[in-house]
Amino acid sequence: MKFYMPVKVFDEKDCIGNHSKDIALLGNTALIVTGKHSAFSNGSYDDTVAALKKENIKFFTFSEVEENPSTDTIFKAGKKYSSEKIDFVIGIGGGSPMDAAKAIALVLKHPEAGLDYLYDTSCDGSALPVVCIPTTCGTGSEVTGVSVLTRHDRHTKISMVHKVFPEYALIDSRYLSSAPYSLIINSSVDALSHLLESVLNSKADDYVRAVAYSGLKMWSKTKDVLSGEVKAGPEEFSCLMRSSVLAGMSIAQSGTSLPHALSYPLTYDMGIPHGKAVGYFLPGFLQAAPEKDRDGLLHLAGFIDLHDFSQYFRNVFGDMEIPEDELKRAFDAVKNNPAKMRSASFPVNEEILKSMSGAGTF
Repeated sequence: MKFYMPVKVFDEKDCIGNHSKDIALLGNTALIVTGKHSAFSNGSYDDTVAALKKENIKFFTFSEVEENPSTDTIFKAGKKYSSEKIDFVIGIGGGSPMDAAKAIALVLKHPEAGLDYLYDTSCDGSALPVVCIPTTCGTGSEVTGVSVLTRHDRHTKISMVHKVFPEYALIDSRYLSSAPYSLIINSSVDALSHLLESVLNSKADDYVRAVAYSGLKMWSKTKDVLSGEVKAGPEEFSCLMRSSVLAGMSIAQSGTSLPHALSYPLTYDMGIPHGKAVGYFLPGFLQAAPEKDRDGLLHLAGFIDLHDFSQYFRNVFGDMEIPEDELKRAFDAVKNNPAKMRSASFPVNEEILKSMSGAGTF
């Protein structure tokens, strides 16, 4: 067994400003990578700029990262800043900007890289140092080496093969307070899926289970926030963010499993938010798992049983109609991926996968 988590995690109020000197150790010129809106409205961008100015660090800002960032966007940024002698990259936002920051850090380190480079294990996978500042509570990208990118040529999302772990994850849950309710729901369901998929995984070990169990207990404290029964305050925002970080630590070891793989075509083709798309397949995935494993995990997350779990998600997301051809495309994509078929901790054949991919409870 091994547990590799090289990211230095700081979780506190005013985290960015408190660790400006740590950031300064990474170099003299930074590239901030973010989306078009949220980082500028929740204060995280201003806090980052203040910290960089405090340490006399020159910086550029690339704010063109879209939801589910494409490889086109990565190479656009790489080309734009290749001559600026960037020392390190800062990703601010949800999984999209943070995943993009990792890939951009690799492309800036290897300006000759083309699309195939991102998916060639024989290539040098080293990258510029990365700092991640999450402002959502779902992906856990701030503590993983994974960068999931949209491939328009394949009409889906695929992880870059190279692992780029951030140097620092700067966690300040205050940034969640201005996030839309729908974003918090989708993000938090993604985190829950990470926790469940990391444990019901063929690569899970005692270390993964220990972290994931802690994350599920933390997530259970936010369950009523997502259902609208409790209004989130500082404590709830902290639990939301920390359960996401713990989920990220879990999947950094074992990876995700079938719900994530099945969800990607739904997100690409139908524009369904990632957390919601993953959540659609969670009940079927849990139904296929051994009862003793499933029920123990559901209890940790605050659910009585699978029916309670399914009903909860129906209440949170409402009814969801997925066309049969989309479900078949998701099924075919995973059926033809032997590694994903083996990723669950229990045997999965085509019949089980078919019931899982067609058993949405929404």
